[in-house]
Amino acid sequence: MGQGFFQIGITISLIIAISPFLGRYIFDVFTKSKNILQSFLKPLEQAIYLLGGISPEYNMTAWQYIRALIGMNLCMAVAVYFILANQKNLPCNPTNLGPPSWDLTLHTTISFLTSTNIQHYAGENTFSYFSQIAGLGFLMFSSAATGLAAGIAVIRGFTGRPLGNFYVDITKGITYIFLPISIIGAIALIITGVPQTLSPPVVVSTLEGETQYIAVGPVATFEIIKMLGNNGAGFFTANSAHPFENPNGASNLIEILAMAAIPNALIHTYGFFARNIKLAWFLFWMIFIIFVVMLGISLVGEYEGNPLINNILGGNGGTPNLEGKEVRFGISQTILWAMLSTATMCGAMNGIHNSLLPNGGFATLFNLLLQSPWGGIGTGIIHMFMYLILAAFLAELLVGNTPTFAGKKIEYKEILLVGLVLLIHPMAILIPSAITLLNHISLIGIPNPDFHIFSQVIYEYASASSNNANTFTELNNNSLWWNLSTSLSMIIGHYVPIIAMLIVAASMTNKPILSPSFDNIKIDSLLFTGWTAGLMLVLTTLIFLPVILLGSIAEGVKLTSGG
Repeated sequence: MGQGFFQIGITISLIIAISPFLGRYIFDVFTKSKNILQSFLKPLEQAIYLLGGISPEYNMTAWQYIRALIGMNLCMAVAVYFILANQKNLPCNPTNLGPPSWDLTLHTTISFLTSTNIQHYAGENTFSYFSQIAGLGFLMFSSAATGLAAGIAVIRGFTGRPLGNFYVDITKGITYIFLPISIIGAIALIITGVPQTLSPPVVVSTLEGETQYIAVGPVATFEIIKMLGNNGAGFFTANSAHPFENPNGASNLIEILAMAAIPNALIHTYGFFARNIKLAWFLFWMIFIIFVVMLGISLVGEYEGNPLINNILGGNGGTPNLEGKEVRFGISQTILWAMLSTATMCGAMNGIHNSLLPNGGFATLFNLLLQSPWGGIGTGIIHMFMYLILAAFLAELLVGNTPTFAGKKIEYKEILLVGLVLLIHPMAILIPSAITLLNHISLIGIPNPDFHIFSQVIYEYASASSNNANTFTELNNNSLWWNLSTSLSMIIGHYVPIIAMLIVAASMTNKPILSPSFDNIKIDSLLFTGWTAGLMLVLTTLIFLPVILLGSIAEGVKLTSGG
């Protein structure tokens, strides 16, 4: 246990140390500041603008930015759907895989387009190398860059700048951030033992004289953008528990750092844009403390073990819950990964979340419901602004002031849109979950009756709405209902907050800064940070209390009471 906690401490310390430097680099990339890669990549960037007919100096309005974002995403979706549906006739298909069903193809396209990457399929048995590289791999870069571009545009708006140009932002995100780091990260993963090949599966003879096919492929390049872009979908069905995706402790550390890097750094990027580093650190520690609390809740539950098993074994102390854990890394590293993958909305797994005890199930689910312990790339910072606006609005009203944020007046339009963002997430979770739980046909064959099945269904839609790839497995979710219903949750949960907060950011950009009053709430203060954190936790708890009670809490009570 002590060694595991030491590893957690070292990993978290590295995340904390890296985030301000990466945050500064991202700030430099999206402003006219020079960055260390500019001399190498500027020609490539300019060539893209020339070929695309893009004017880098042109600043879009909110609706122009939204139309560009939606239009490009639609084009990407059509292209990738075509690739997946026609993979049998395309190259790099050594096992001659045919196309999946139309609903699975649609679900997979939407899943990767929205940077959700929920997999209702077995990766190595469903899609060819070409589909994985040119289709899904392409979307992992472009969807992450889309989220980053939207997040940067919102940051610009809230700091009094024009929103920018979507085509410029997505180009910069890919060329200066995702591609360079992915190249370095892929090389590092290859060194640790992750395969990178276009060769067909390896054929071997077992000791029993049977023939076994060992799937390989271009895994390293897929794996690094899966983690860096907070995509989460595995090249193999076992995801990052597969030894070819995550062979040892070194690869595990690299992938954890990649998963946490950009969501953490974007908080500091906001601080640089706002010229307020103090505010950035307050917000960083606010999110960090929430994360550590959830991590502690999960670790305590897993190390205490299952009460029913402890009663049978007797003795002093609990027996740690090893079910579903990756034994190569131990309980601590598996739980740290699970918490980070839900806190950053990455969704990658190096263990089985369905095997978590109620503490762990509660903590991971609460991250998805809260959606802002860091959150996804770009979308996480967008949801953080939602809470900041709401916290400032309520705090100023409570002390009798005109509601302002960073000196700019908060009015009806902003609160209406912020309220929409706040409510759309539970709607995209609770409505389809209720329909699913009432429709027992969609639950046939699930081996976990009672309270756990409730958690499984809620978790699936929470993962879809928050654009996270985690699932509680065993849902038999490759069906028409699951594919279409979760696709709708992914679309609503991804695009509505982006559109709404881009409009809010544009509105805040054009507002004059009011003369400060002595009793105005300071947003870069411990008091306001604590108020915001409390508001986040209370609102999430109140909105989702019934499903939390009927799921993990009820399951925990049942276990402790003897089953």
